[in-house]
Amino acid sequence: MDLILWRHAEAEDLPEDGSQVVSDLDRSLTSRGEKQAARMAAWLDRQLPEGARIVVSPARRCEQTALALGRKYRVRAELAPGSSPAQLLELVQWPLSKGPVLVIGHQPTLGQTVAQLLGLKESECPVKKGAVWWLRSRDRDGQNQTVVVTVQSPEVL
Repeated sequence: MDLILWRHAEAEDLPEDGSQVVSDLDRSLTSRGEKQAARMAAWLDRQLPEGARIVVSPARRCEQTALALGRKYRVRAELAPGSSPAQLLELVQWPLSKGPVLVIGHQPTLGQTVAQLLGLKESECPVKKGAVWWLRSRDRDGQNQTVVVTVQSPEVL
């Protein structure tokens, strides 16, 4: 199974004065974030098989990131900010799903998922805004392994 974790691109900050004029779920991409999403989407569109399943956090910034890809996707509450790696992995049916799954979500959940799947000592792996981690589950001599296929950042595309 291929699991592609895409962190949403750069988004507006919450107001520092605590006024909460905009809720966390309503924050939009910045103009820089829109460019990041477009660059990564162009690269991903060339790499992703046609039948890849795409699931997205209900946050506006994640949906805007997904829209840059121009493919059908499903919004899933299990990917909202504050979700756990266990919720993410259950949603995508890791490692048993037959086809590739693209998840567009948030830190620290994505980084915690990477750390867990790769068996890192740290509980979290940094994932830059707009970046993709492509992981693959494989069976090697009767043992399930997770391998890193690629890590891409929009700044280098």
